[in-house]
Amino acid sequence: MPVYYLPEEPVFPPPSQAEPNGLVAVGGDLSPERLIAAYSEGIFPWFSKGDPFLWWSPDPRLILTPERLHISRSLAKTIRRDRFHVTFDCAFESVVRNCSQAERGDEQQGGTWITDDMLKAYVELHRLGYAHSVEAWLLEDDQPVLAGGAYGVALGRCFFGESMFHCRRDASKVAFVAMVKRLEKLGVELIDCQMKTEHLLKFGAWEIPREQFIKQLHRALTVEKSNDKW
Repeated sequence: MPVYYLPEEPVFPPPSQAEPNGLVAVGGDLSPERLIAAYSEGIFPWFSKGDPFLWWSPDPRLILTPERLHISRSLAKTIRRDRFHVTFDCAFESVVRNCSQAERGDEQQGGTWITDDMLKAYVELHRLGYAHSVEAWLLEDDQPVLAGGAYGVALGRCFFGESMFHCRRDASKVAFVAMVKRLEKLGVELIDCQMKTEHLLKFGAWEIPREQFIKQLHRALTVEKSNDKW
């Protein structure tokens, strides 16, 4: 299948036309209009520094719904200890920067793919109210330290998780649980986890066919989102 190069308009080919590895298109830009158009069709950007902009819609797709969140006994114990102070949208850019410096691993889809262009694009989405972060803080020497966090994009009643990081044990896990519980309160029905990782599987995520994901996504996007603030 020939590679589809994006025109100037923020449009994409159907995900069903993606290559077997999930690649949908090449090129375009990271404008808010383009990103929102992509997420609305189950497509997300993922590329390394120096590469052209690459747009993906893998099959199958990893998802999570708030009611199926699994919290291990050890993590529940950590949460009960109330070691971390959790906030939302208080340090969005710092969270993304920390994710960009994290090494690729099971916890997230990687760090090096968050280029300067990606950072600027998601900071702008955050300014516009579409991108959100959760932060886990520790008090060290009487100073709050950003110990872990995660960020993603919210549209309708769907949340698209992008990346997470930690620099203190369990910090990202505590942040992730808090984020899912906040999403449930906001009425989010579908959390897009993009691609399978053992880390997310342990939280109760599971894979579904891309076609099924797109149907669930479109249904979640037709429902008016909650007006509650993060």
